[in-house]
Amino acid sequence: MARSRASSTATRSDLAVVGGGIIGLATARAFALAHPDARVVVVEKEAGIGRHQTSRNSGVVHAGLYYPTGSLKARLCTAGRERLATYAREHDLPYDECGKVVVAVDDSEVEPLREILSRAVGNGVPDVRWVDAGGVREIEPGVRAVAGVHSPHTAITDFGAVAASYAADLRRSGGEIRTRFEVVGIEHDADGVSLQARDGQQLVAGVVVTCAGLWSDRVAQLSGDQPEPRIVPFRGDYYALQASARDLVRGLVYPVPDPRYPFLGVHLTRTVTGDVLVGPNAVLAGARDGYRLARGRPRDLAETARSSGFRRLAAQHWRTGARELRLSLSRRAFAAEARRYVPSLRAEDLRRSRSGVRAQCVDADGELLQDFCITTIGRVVNVRNAPSPAATSSLAIADELMARLPTPL
Repeated sequence: MARSRASSTATRSDLAVVGGGIIGLATARAFALAHPDARVVVVEKEAGIGRHQTSRNSGVVHAGLYYPTGSLKARLCTAGRERLATYAREHDLPYDECGKVVVAVDDSEVEPLREILSRAVGNGVPDVRWVDAGGVREIEPGVRAVAGVHSPHTAITDFGAVAASYAADLRRSGGEIRTRFEVVGIEHDADGVSLQARDGQQLVAGVVVTCAGLWSDRVAQLSGDQPEPRIVPFRGDYYALQASARDLVRGLVYPVPDPRYPFLGVHLTRTVTGDVLVGPNAVLAGARDGYRLARGRPRDLAETARSSGFRRLAAQHWRTGARELRLSLSRRAFAAEARRYVPSLRAEDLRRSRSGVRAQCVDADGELLQDFCITTIGRVVNVRNAPSPAATSSLAIADELMARLPTPL
């Protein structure tokens, strides 16, 4: 393994991973297992690992229904789900193949639903099938639909627990995780890459992978990468069904999504803790960690407002944005959205639950990136866009990043 010869006062490693979320931990783990004599360090700006997208999601293990065949999402989600299922069994992690049905509520949604089935088949989703209205009722008696696509191997897990298990694997392999290490500078030379932290710490590595999630574009730019595409944070609000209403669904129920967006629409999902979540919507967040509607940060707001891509996106889709905001403000509106396919659902059946923020890349033309985006500059590999199904795909993404590492190391 090549060692950097930079400043003798800096800690040195063979691989440094910026970001202690599930993708960063999976990548560091994979490298440590493949190179037992290497020194691997994960740096994370928060006080603990997996504080953002990793632990603030619905816990769905996707099977690969929606993604264009041949895309990174399609390839890595399909492979990642299989590997995650095996990993969960081997490590005694919660994993329940409760199944998922995507439903068309009227005839106008049948052809888009057929396209989802076609993609699912092309992506090798196991045992996926078309069901008619009666078939939907057999799977989900409380759901009204004219047709559905059933994926029996779509599952649920606890991605926070999965990330913690990856971290334990890494530490057992000799790897290190440093929290409260906020990277504010990345410098290259012929021998390696130097990471500077806000508090003055320094780490020198032979190669660096950045998986900084909601801050991924900023960290990529520190490495000298291009400013585009930029992260625009979208908050997703969840409600949970009251205990008396949890029998309305047996597994996971999704609507046919709007193909213009990478979001999947308000859906109902069981969790490994026994809750049933309803959501999320997708509304512009006032901060990259804006988990509450009232939370805003001037730098984040100004950066979003200055983005030409965001301005183009807002101009084209402001009506959708206003509708999503209404869902954040109104429990009745949220219930009405889900009642399209679960007709007995009432607003009184919902209680406020958690929220998450999706790190969604928008390019200079105002297009929401649909696929994962990974770029390389020198000895740094930057994960620029890795929202759902990135957690599902984590082990497969780690191998993809390993294959992209500069050689020789």
